[in-house]
Amino acid sequence: MPFQVKATLVAFLGNPDRYPCHFQYKVEDEIIFDGKKAIGRVCFDMFPALAEKAAALHSAGPRYVDPGHYYPFWYSPLSVDAPEQKKYDGLGFKCVLKTIEEPPGHVRHLQPAEVFRWPPTDGEVVKDVTVLCPDTRTAALFKLEAFDLSEKGHDTPYFRRQMMILHKVLKKGGTVKLNKIIDEFSEFERDNIYPALSQRIVGRLVEELALMGYVVMDEANVTVPEKGKKKLQDFKDSLPNEDKVALGV
Repeated sequence: MPFQVKATLVAFLGNPDRYPCHFQYKVEDEIIFDGKKAIGRVCFDMFPALAEKAAALHSAGPRYVDPGHYYPFWYSPLSVDAPEQKKYDGLGFKCVLKTIEEPPGHVRHLQPAEVFRWPPTDGEVVKDVTVLCPDTRTAALFKLEAFDLSEKGHDTPYFRRQMMILHKVLKKGGTVKLNKIIDEFSEFERDNIYPALSQRIVGRLVEELALMGYVVMDEANVTVPEKGKKKLQDFKDSLPNEDKVALGV
């Protein structure tokens, strides 16, 4: 079950006063990929990179991080060549145990501000999923995030299944064991509505509801909080009467 994705322009890492953005983007401009279309202005120079990252987040949601996120490199200090150190590290570098501040417009600012500092900053580095404009003079930086379930395009049937899971759990008082959710659906509801339900797909759909805060999970139970109740009510309010009758809501 895919996710909606938002791309937000968070900064210009270059010098937009000297080299203005010719697409006339402004900080806080947003592009929404809702599962069916892109909402917002998309510069064609940015489109390939935005589409690649949006597709990854659309599929994996907040579980996706860039592979480079894991490099210990980001937490290391600066260095200089020092051949005499090769007997220790295998290559020959000497640590520079200080932070060097570069002037605005320097290529250093194309990297996250937290990296290569000494002492290192606390917390994770390079956690955000970002895309950088190929014009490094201006260097517009977009941050991408999965912010909600996708309910449009070919994602619609999976979203409806998720909403019906919320409905079934709430009918049972708001908490149901994860492995018993499927039992709340009739044989017709399980096998004759696309996608047919199995324990495997129910587990995946519930996991993604939990990632968005629409259910809360512990080792065995699934509980619907107020956020999930509101999401379900909004879904019900959006349905035509025929669909409400068919779904029993």
